[in-house]
Amino acid sequence: MLFTDGLPDQRDASGYRGAIAAEAAGITYRQLDYWARTGLVEPTIRTAHGSGSQRLYSFRDILVLKLVKRLLDTGITLQQIRVAIQQLHESGFHDLAQITLMSDGASVYLCTSSDEVIDLLGRGQGVFGIAVGTVLREVESQLVELDATPAEMQVDELAEMRARKTRAS
Repeated sequence: MLFTDGLPDQRDASGYRGAIAAEAAGITYRQLDYWARTGLVEPTIRTAHGSGSQRLYSFRDILVLKLVKRLLDTGITLQQIRVAIQQLHESGFHDLAQITLMSDGASVYLCTSSDEVIDLLGRGQGVFGIAVGTVLREVESQLVELDATPAEMQVDELAEMRARKTRAS
C-alpha cells in the first residue's frame, strides 16, 4: 500500500466502482482500466477477476489516480510516474498531507519542507508543485457526492453502462 497515514481508515468493506473512481480522479474509464491492467494504480479493495467482475477502489487509490493525472497534465511520462510512485512507496514517508510533489518536467521530487522547495528553486530549475493534502481534500469532497459500493456486491460495470445506453435510446 502506497499511503499509510494521514488518510481515512481503509478497513471499511466498501469502495468505489471504476466509473466513480475515474470520475473522482478526472480521468477516463479507459485510462483507469489501462492503469489497473499495467499495475500503475491497482484497486486495493477488490481487483478484477475475469470478465464481468468489478474492481473496487479505496479512497487512497483514488488519491493516487488523481496524483497520476496531475503529473500527466504537467508533461511527466507514465514511465517517470511509475518510477516516482515506486520511490514514494519505498521512501516510507507517512504524513502525506504535508508533502508536495515537484517536477522540472524531467524528474519528480518529494518536498517535505519549505527549505527543500527553496533549495530546488535555488538551483535554477523551473518546477511546479502538487500539494498532496490539497488533492486529498478534493478527492474527499468529490466522493461525498458519489456512492460507495459494498465489497460483496458484484456488478458488471460494462453491462450496466450498456443497459443505461439502451434505456436512453
